[in-house]
Parts: sequence; C-alpha cells; structure tokens
Amino acid sequence: MGDLKRVPVGIVGASGYGGVQLVRLLMDHPGVEVVYLGGESSAGKSFSDLYPHLSHAVDLKIEAIDLDNIASRCEVVFLSLPNGLACQMAPKLVEKGCKVLDLSADYRFTSLETYAAWYGSDRNDEEIAGTAVYGLPELYRDRIKEAQLIGCPGCYPTASLMALSPLLKQGLVLPETSIIDAKSGASGGGRQAKTNLLLAEADNSFGAYSVGGRHRHTPEIEQVCSDLAGHEVRVQFTPHLVPMVRGILATVYATLRDPGLVREDLITIFRAFYRSSPFVKVLDGGVYPQTKWACGTNLCYIGIEVDPRTNRVIVMSAIDNLVKGQAGQAIQCLNLMMGWEETQGLPQMCFYP
Repeated sequence: MGDLKRVPVGIVGASGYGGVQLVRLLMDHPGVEVVYLGGESSAGKSFSDLYPHLSHAVDLKIEAIDLDNIASRCEVVFLSLPNGLACQMAPKLVEKGCKVLDLSADYRFTSLETYAAWYGSDRNDEEIAGTAVYGLPELYRDRIKEAQLIGCPGCYPTASLMALSPLLKQGLVLPETSIIDAKSGASGGGRQAKTNLLLAEADNSFGAYSVGGRHRHTPEIEQVCSDLAGHEVRVQFTPHLVPMVRGILATVYATLRDPGLVREDLITIFRAFYRSSPFVKVLDGGVYPQTKWACGTNLCYIGIEVDPRTNRVIVMSAIDNLVKGQAGQAIQCLNLMMGWEETQGLPQMCFYP
C-alpha cells in the first residue's frame, strides 16, 4: 500500500482517551499524516506534556481551535469532544470541504428532537445534521462510503447492535423481548476526575448505573433497532461498571420466533450476515467471548447460545470500548470514505495476556 496518498488529518480534542487512541492508531496508518492536534484547556502545551510516554513518536503541540486554520490544513477532521460542541464546528468544516468524523453523540440521531430530549441542548444545524451517516460500517457501509459527515456510534451501542442486528434484520426474535445486559471498563467514563472512577471506589466492586432506560445510549440503540426491524422497537438496556480499564461485554437476550432454531442455525445466520465484515468474529458453538481477546484491537467477538427451556437466544459481544467502540471504528469509517481497504491501519492482534 506504499502508493497511498498521505491525507492530512486533524484531531480536535486530542487530550482525552478517544483522542490519544486516534493519535496512536493514525500515527501507524500508512494513508494519513496527523498535522493538527487541537484543544481548549490544553492549547499551547506539547502533546508529550500530556502523554510523556509518546514523546518519542509524537512531536506536535496542542493548538487553539480555529476552524479556518483547521480547514485550510486538514482534509479530514476527527472531533473527539464532549457532547454539544461538535455541532458548533462540523457545519463550517463540512462547508469548507473537510470530511468530518464526530465521536460524540451530536450526529448520531436522525431526529434532533430525540437528541435534545436526551442531551438537553437545542440545535440550529438541521440541514447539515440531515446529511450525517451513522458510522457503524457493518450496517451502513455503502452510505458511509458516500458521506462527508459521520456520527460515530457510542461504545455500548456498538457492542449491543453487533449482537442484535442479525436477529432483528432477519426477523428471528420478538423485538420487544430484547434485553441488553452490558458491562464496561472504567475508561468508558473518560479522563476527567470522577469520584466513582477512583481506584478506591471502583476496584473490588461491581455495580449497575442508569438503570430503567435512563442511559443516553438507550435511544441510540433503539433508533438502529427500529431501522433494522422496520418498526419502532423498545429495548431494555442496563449498563454496569467493571473494575478494569478497557473492554465491553454485552450479553443480549431475546425470545425466538421459531422455537425450532438451534445454536448452529444461528451461528450460520450470523456468519452469513457478517460475511463481508472483517472485524467481526463469530465464534464456534460453546465458545464465549472475553473482553481481553479484543483488547487493543478493532475486533468484535460474538458468541451465541440457545436456551430451549425458555426459547431464548443469548448473544455475547465483546469489544475494546476505546477502539471498536470509539477511535478504531472512526478510522474504519475513514477507510471506507477514502476508498481504502477497510482494515487499513487497524490492529487485529490483541494485547495478551
């Protein structure tokens, strides 16, 4: 792939966990050159001031956020910012011809009313928001290839939807019976200081949060489920915090329409559904995924079981929340947008043990 044109890329919000994952992955990507790192509170600092362990590889300063400057230097811009900020920047960047990949929730929703209800901010960028494509390549690959603005999925929705999509698209389950029981490592909470993420608080403990349909990722999951099923779908989603750094395991339960389906049938269906998806690994019968297998990779491991007593299918989905659940998936979308090999620059070998 030595003939790849090296595309100039910028990252706005490079100081957080999503930003540093983007830097790590893009520095190894043969098709891009990182030319701009932007931030507000960290502007003026060297990137190595924030991450000293990368001083040998990244010789860039965090610059102030100036959209005209960014657009003049970058062909592609990743926005790795808190919710509510990307929608103030993306319209101008798109207007100036940049391809924009937003890692926040700002462009994940087809309805801005839904966004406002869950994220509490009104918007005036309806026109540009209407052009955004949901950045889950396994479902929307063809649309992503043609897009200029991508709303990259959340980490919980990615893990959950990988497990649910074949079931809903093929009409294999009763959609309203879908239950998602998901667990995430502490890096999903970001790099800001938060009491519940302190080692003394989180270690040797395990608990649920945002119970009862209160988590902001719920409407995002339901939006895609409804699209797949062809009618409005409600799911039960309960997230948990696990005392580990990286990884999400989503265990999904749903009632089968056909009680005659067995595990091997579903494995065959899932493998056919994901046959063109190089990052999805549907495991053999009796093998169940572990988060460590996906650590540091852009892979999603899926295990499937059927309980004939309850007529339920149980699908387990494991990803690295910072890679397939965030930065890696954004780069997977970039590869599609640029017409490159989908796997370009993305790791498929985990950190193990």
